[in-house]
Amino acid sequence: MTTADESNVTVPESIVRLVRTFVDHREHYTSASYNETQLRREFLDPFFQSLGWDIDNYSGYAAQYKDVVHEDTLKIAGTTKAPDYSFRIGGTRKFFVEAKRPNIDIRADEQPAFQLRRYAWSAKLPVSILTNFGEFAVYDTRVQPARADRASAARTFYCTFDEYETRWAEIAAVFSREAVLKGAFDKYAESAKKRKGTAEVDEAFLVELERWRELLARNFALRNPHLTVRDLNFAVQVTIDRIVFLRMCEDRGTEDYGRLQTLRGGTDVYVRLCELFMQADKRYNSGLFHFSHEKDNADPDTLTLRLALDDKALKDILRNLYYPDSPYEFSVLPADILGHVYERFLGKTITLTAAHHAHIEEKAEVRKAGGVYYTPTFVVRYIISRTLGPLLETLGAGCKPVTLAQAAAIKILDPACGSGSFVIEAYQYLLDWHLARYIENPKSFASAKIPTIYRARGGEYRLTTMERKRILLNNIHGVDIDRQAVEVTKLSLLLKVLEGETEQITQRDWIKERERILPDLDNNIRCGNSLIAPDFYADEQMLLLDEEQQYRINVFDWDRSFAGVMRTGGFHCVVGNPPYGATLDSEQKSYLSRHYVCQSYQLDSYLLFLERTVSKLLRLGGKAGFIIPNPWLTNLMQDATRRFVVNSASIEQIVHFTFPVFKSATVDTEIVILSTPQQNANNVAIALSPGVDSSGRLRLEPVAIHEQREWVAEDGGVINIFLSPEEKALFRKIQKMGRSLDTWFRINVGVKPYQKGKGNPPQTSDDVRRRPFDATERLDPTYRELLRGSDINRYAIVPVELRFISYGPWLAEPRPAAGFDVSEKLLVRQTGDRPIAALDVEQRLAMNNLHVLAPIETAAPINIRFFLAVLNSRMMTWFYRCLNPEAGEALAEVKRGNVAVLPVPVLRLEDADDAAMHERLVVLVNQMLSLQIGLSSERNPDQRRHLQTIADATDVQIDRAVYELYGLTQAEIEIVELKQRK
Repeated sequence: MTTADESNVTVPESIVRLVRTFVDHREHYTSASYNETQLRREFLDPFFQSLGWDIDNYSGYAAQYKDVVHEDTLKIAGTTKAPDYSFRIGGTRKFFVEAKRPNIDIRADEQPAFQLRRYAWSAKLPVSILTNFGEFAVYDTRVQPARADRASAARTFYCTFDEYETRWAEIAAVFSREAVLKGAFDKYAESAKKRKGTAEVDEAFLVELERWRELLARNFALRNPHLTVRDLNFAVQVTIDRIVFLRMCEDRGTEDYGRLQTLRGGTDVYVRLCELFMQADKRYNSGLFHFSHEKDNADPDTLTLRLALDDKALKDILRNLYYPDSPYEFSVLPADILGHVYERFLGKTITLTAAHHAHIEEKAEVRKAGGVYYTPTFVVRYIISRTLGPLLETLGAGCKPVTLAQAAAIKILDPACGSGSFVIEAYQYLLDWHLARYIENPKSFASAKIPTIYRARGGEYRLTTMERKRILLNNIHGVDIDRQAVEVTKLSLLLKVLEGETEQITQRDWIKERERILPDLDNNIRCGNSLIAPDFYADEQMLLLDEEQQYRINVFDWDRSFAGVMRTGGFHCVVGNPPYGATLDSEQKSYLSRHYVCQSYQLDSYLLFLERTVSKLLRLGGKAGFIIPNPWLTNLMQDATRRFVVNSASIEQIVHFTFPVFKSATVDTEIVILSTPQQNANNVAIALSPGVDSSGRLRLEPVAIHEQREWVAEDGGVINIFLSPEEKALFRKIQKMGRSLDTWFRINVGVKPYQKGKGNPPQTSDDVRRRPFDATERLDPTYRELLRGSDINRYAIVPVELRFISYGPWLAEPRPAAGFDVSEKLLVRQTGDRPIAALDVEQRLAMNNLHVLAPIETAAPINIRFFLAVLNSRMMTWFYRCLNPEAGEALAEVKRGNVAVLPVPVLRLEDADDAAMHERLVVLVNQMLSLQIGLSSERNPDQRRHLQTIADATDVQIDRAVYELYGLTQAEIEIVELKQRK
């Protein structure tokens, strides 16, 4: 464990007394008659109280926010149903403690260690504790447990009771409540070196599910040759979902433990499994088990019960689902982990070969996106708290508390729900809110004709299952284009209904005759394309689409599917993580371009969702919250979207992330919270988030407050959320100082040498691979030197290596209009967060990661070096970063549109002052160009340092001249300089 300064830590007197008591009566405490309950009350409760934990909830926190949860000790198959203690901060689990009687040898006994590690690993906790007071062991619970592990496997700390006084500083430095609040526990968990064999539960469960999919897909395809690809995908997915559901119900006590396990004995396993499914249909009514026509229910599954499946495949799947062979403890598996696993699992699909063999491959849209990116829980929770939270607080001018009837009217939607993370969190938020309201007057609600709460064994009140069902059906809605994702969302919500309700379901005396436990969610969680309505088929050409295309497009009618909600104005709360850059075919693009009024030719899917939400889905007085890419505020092509949103809704808050939210993705994102209607006087709160706190919640650093009327006045112009009022004033001053750069230059990107199907004659994939037109020297007159972005520095062209290319129509995109042959041109790198420009006087070619600036007649007689000075100045770097705030971002790119609008003052050379300024900058740039040539060729380090000193001084003189050119005051210069010193 960590090393603590023991001189600053006083061992509590309570610990000293506990140790002495244990020593004095050790024989009694280690006898078989001394049980675990006594140990917990007499030793472990006071032990953790000494670490600052509110063991008995003296603070009176609501159940969901208590420091410590004491789990039931119901025994199942020789193991406890849940860990003895769950220690939490703000309702977020931090670590488990598993208690054992003092006569159990914790140092050597493998079973208790395996049990603790199963719980903590399944709950995705990094560290947890096993103790009998006589011994205290800490385990790295990120290491996947195996039945054959020794007790010492993954153990990171061990001590005995007689060491508590000397090692108290170490224990308190990590496991005291104060240490957890201050982040010491998280630092310890993060610094603990990951061991060989580490596989976190979501990764391991994903591998397991993928193995099941492959087994089932191959065997279903083999034994059922009539199955189509769609039928096969459905059969495999629903079989896995049903097994997962029933197994989780077993560990949560709502199904008899071991029912699935018994299927491994004997033959006809699939037939007997289907019998369990049919029994579940009678018990749950969830839609997951729906095999016959019923009034008001969706179409039943008439496919899977008729299929054939070999015993071997199912027995393989069922073998490792149970203790002690299984590493999973489903009773503590978090709902968001299940969603995380399924989100990635659904990134692949089953295809069939000509021989009807099943094959698993990544979905096309996932390949394009570079993977599946699950929304982190801390993002989901924050968005729900800032949208649904306020809707459940107060209403009206009198700020009266929201009534139960008003809460029942709130309709919540995720229009691209995926595996359901947002709707699950919204549902949990509603459950917590209702429970808090009911326990204000518990007797009234518990004794009502239809009770909404009941008293559990531990004495605390819980919502009845009937009430949990009502809230789910009444408030929660979702849509997704992927049918499998819709089913997973339903699965997760159904498991959420059952969470913690074992007593209600096993006693069943409250259930009316023939009433089944779970709701049917077919009318709440719908499958369809949120962006494309049935009028897609109004165009006769659309009728020419084949069945597969129609199935893939999957039009959706909001007004029919959610008739009651849409008739009354729409949803109160719209949340989610809409897809970015979704693949759209030509028919879809044609439709979307005609039906969405503020989209550019790019038609990015997240912008379409933003427009659809504001224009149709969100009712007046409603709130929306999304995590979306940053560029919607700064991309010049998205001006119509900005204009529409700021004129139609009130932007309440934007949270900009300074850390990668999606660790394996390169997209930079932000949270946007908005409401309707639009109010010009609205203030927009801007905050940065550098990470999460010890309770797993977003840390926020307020940055600025913007007035929305200013955004409206920009009329679709770029919005930089980080600018202070002084910075905005300076930006506008510079912006008005002259004409845009494209007044003087034709601005184009350079050559794209290779692309399959492009060029004359069209290039082949072999051409793209071999690059036949490249050379390291000039082979014939067609070969010309080719510069890349990395060859361009400020004021200097320094090729990383010489590259020549045969220039002509055989290249994919030769772009002769770029003006490669002009006598002088400027080259600006695309990669970066500011303009980096150099002068080319040798008529070289440029790659397509460079902008080529060729002068046009209007530039004469201004010397091109004057423009080079302005582009490379500190002032223009500052202005550009205001225009396109991507400083420090991984994919920062200098875009042509932003270069084109950079303002340059108009000089009248007949004016003596203008002529002097022009000459001054040209002379300084010529000096800088000479210095850069000297630096590139100089080999003597002392001389290089001397030349660099002069170059730096020249740079300062250029900056001063540019400040003077734009008329900046000393205070304004300080704004520019301060920003670039950070």
